[in-house]
Amino acid sequence: MTGGGLLVAGTTSDAGKSVVTAGICRWLVRQGVKVAPFKAQNMSLNSFVTREGAEIGRAQAMQAQACRIEPTALMNPVLLKPGGEQSSQVVLLGRAVGELSARGYHGGRQQRLLGTVLDCLATLRSTYDAVICEGAGSPAEINLRRTDIVNMGIARGARLPVLVVGDIDRGGVFASFFGTVALLSREDQELVAGFLVNKFRGDVGLLEPGLDMLHALTGRRAYGVLPFRHGLGIDEEDGLAVSLRGAVRESAATEPVGEDVLRIAVCAVPLMSNFTDVDALAAEPGVVVRFVDRPEEMADADLVVVPGTRGTVRALEWLRERGLARALRRRAGEGRPVLGICGGFQILGEHIEDEVESRAGQVPGLGLLPVRVRFAREKTLARPTGAALGEHVEGYEIHHGVADVTGGEPFLDGCRVGRTWGTHWHGALESDGFRRAFLREVAAAAGRRFVPAADTCFAALREQRLDRLGDLIEQHADTDTLWRLIESGAPRGLPFIPPGAPA
Repeated sequence: MTGGGLLVAGTTSDAGKSVVTAGICRWLVRQGVKVAPFKAQNMSLNSFVTREGAEIGRAQAMQAQACRIEPTALMNPVLLKPGGEQSSQVVLLGRAVGELSARGYHGGRQQRLLGTVLDCLATLRSTYDAVICEGAGSPAEINLRRTDIVNMGIARGARLPVLVVGDIDRGGVFASFFGTVALLSREDQELVAGFLVNKFRGDVGLLEPGLDMLHALTGRRAYGVLPFRHGLGIDEEDGLAVSLRGAVRESAATEPVGEDVLRIAVCAVPLMSNFTDVDALAAEPGVVVRFVDRPEEMADADLVVVPGTRGTVRALEWLRERGLARALRRRAGEGRPVLGICGGFQILGEHIEDEVESRAGQVPGLGLLPVRVRFAREKTLARPTGAALGEHVEGYEIHHGVADVTGGEPFLDGCRVGRTWGTHWHGALESDGFRRAFLREVAAAAGRRFVPAADTCFAALREQRLDRLGDLIEQHADTDTLWRLIESGAPRGLPFIPPGAPA
């Protein structure tokens, strides 16, 4: 028996597809439905490692948590990790299989993956009562429709009903809804069941006449109006601006437990990856996290974090060009705290030998840690556990660089020298006891009377945010009709809206 399904598409990128998908998943699981998330193809530098050692997008890992299940590679069979403006690393079923230009991928490779992603979706639907799929960008990207495997391509292949999400906070949502449908072929339009308005501020009564007119124009109704909510703080996937709308921006409003706040500056390096690492820091009361790209912006920081990056050598050059490399060396020389994570750890070392990512050969690092890095073609994917600062730590690793540590004190399979720390482990700061111990060291080094809260549980905060997403769906969407859509598919007889897809 095949479980029900739904594709959550959007009028644009960042319309709220990830949030809505997670919210529907959490609402369903609270109703006793066995549900799983799915995204056929994801483009993101924020990724995660599953228990079986597969790399998938962090948004799908977060959605799996909303479903209260372990994430697997089936939930995100194709992951594209940008390496520049024109090319991406292709991760297939959790393993990197090579680099492709955008033209090469959309020119043929993508379409050949349709069978693979449909097989993954069919496997999930045979196991779960419902699978909630997330689209990418917009389904009306007419230049890409021929090779599409993530929006209407997967909807057509699996006969999924489609719910189109629009961000009304951006403006133009009615035109976006109408135009999205009107640019699809007749066969695609048959699967577009209706709309969901996201991020609405104000009186819904003022919106209802427009929704009625949209229904009259398209024959499709709105399945709900979700209000704008601050501080959902979920793991996002597309870029720095997205993260800043979460807990990182709002952390400054949290009152400190001690007398002082702790200021943390994160170097906004190019191709920054897994910047969600700092969300756990931002969740601490009295910790203020900001992204910086100039030396003067880190001058008053108590801790500077050099995060992961998909382009380690490029990020190193960027730090040098902007004077941030000199500022980091000066900080380390003064005994002021610096933390490098993954690519940031590699940057803090003595040298990097890269014939894989940048093909730049041997490049000198910042020389702050006794580490030599050689890039291997095979990517390290792991879920390590260990201890540091007397506390249990769990993390995950995603990197091509192999570190040869020749000195310093051990630190999470990396090392520390004085108050400079480096590790390949992502997610370590989500371990509450370790995070508190680390922040106490940073505060002592900075001379701040900062005290970590004794009861901040990052996992519990994530659960609360997922419950808030479930509440949004339960309270502001027509859940009865939504369930019928998931169970029975798109209504029959939906009208065709001209002009349809161009020939």
